[in-house]
Amino acid sequence: MVVAVVFDVGETLLDDTREYGAWADWLGVPRHTFSAVLGAVTAAGRNNAETFQYFRPGFDLATERQRREDAGLGETIEDTDLYPDVRPALTELRTRGLWVGIVGNQTAKVARLLRALNLPADAIATSGEWGAAKPDQAFFDRVAQFAPAARPDIVYVGDQRDKDILPARKAGMRTAHIRRGPAGHLWADDPTVLDAADWRINSLTELPALLRPST
Repeated sequence: MVVAVVFDVGETLLDDTREYGAWADWLGVPRHTFSAVLGAVTAAGRNNAETFQYFRPGFDLATERQRREDAGLGETIEDTDLYPDVRPALTELRTRGLWVGIVGNQTAKVARLLRALNLPADAIATSGEWGAAKPDQAFFDRVAQFAPAARPDIVYVGDQRDKDILPARKAGMRTAHIRRGPAGHLWADDPTVLDAADWRINSLTELPALLRPST
C-alpha cells in the first residue's frame, strides 16, 4: 500500500525555463543556443552540468553560482515557476491521507526557497543539505529515512530515467514517471522506463486517483 509520495524538484514541480535562461544570460550566449546544447547533453544521458563546458571549458558550477549570488543575480523561485498542477495535486494527496515529501538535486538555498513557498508538503530537503545526490544510492537511502514508510510503500515521482526512475526502483521504491520537461519527454517511451515505472503520467493531478482511489 502506498503511504508516502516523494517528488523530484526540477521539471517535476518546477519549470526550469527561467533559471536556465538566467544561466544563458550569465554565460553571454543566446538562450536558444544554451537550450539546444542542454538538449543534446540530456539526449546523450549525461549530466546537465556538462552543458556549461561547451561554452566555457573548465567552468566550475559552484564557483559561478556563488559569483551570481555576489552579483545579486542568484537563483530565485517564485510561485509562477511551479507547474500549475503542483499545488492541487499535492493538496489532494495529503487530503487522501498520503505523506508528501519533496527532495531533489538542488542546493541548500533551493530548499529554503521551496520552504518559503508554503507548499502543501510534509517535508522538503535537497541533496545540498544531505551531502548525497542522485543517482547515488546514498541519496535514495536518505529518501527511505526521510519518508515515514517502508521502501515498497514509497513512490518516487520524477522526470529523468537515470536519476529518478531507475535508481529509485533499484532502491526498492515504486516509481511514477512524468512526461514533462526535456528528459521527461525524451525518455517517456524508453523500454527501461516502461519496465521500471509503476505509473506513467502527463500531469501530477493524475496521481491521487492512481495511488489511493477515493472510497
